[in-house]
Amino acid sequence: MPKILVIDDSGFMRKYVRDLLEEADYEVEEYVPLSALEVMDKIRSTKPDLVLSDYNMPHVDGQSVARMTKKANPAVRVMILTAVRDSAREAALIKLGVEQILHKPIQGQELLQAIQEVLNKP
Repeated sequence: MPKILVIDDSGFMRKYVRDLLEEADYEVEEYVPLSALEVMDKIRSTKPDLVLSDYNMPHVDGQSVARMTKKANPAVRVMILTAVRDSAREAALIKLGVEQILHKPIQGQELLQAIQEVLNKP
């Protein structure tokens, strides 16, 4: 069963995603980082297959999450959820190794399909 680390400052969003993913038989851990450096430690300790992170958070942004995830373990897949459409930001995220950028609001089935596609990539 793949393990997914959900990073989001919104308790509502973490619960929504956790419930959705657990119902689809994923192992889920939630996390709210206070700094980018904490992300590396969390990746190393939890060993997720995928990090699903919000972009805009008070202490760290999705770009920092992606960078620190890849530093901690380049094999971990990264997906970003964002409410803002910004082609320059998205290009920078892709360059950091983010495999999927999804825009809020997102339907549960759309999120599950995107996760499955990312996890099934060779």
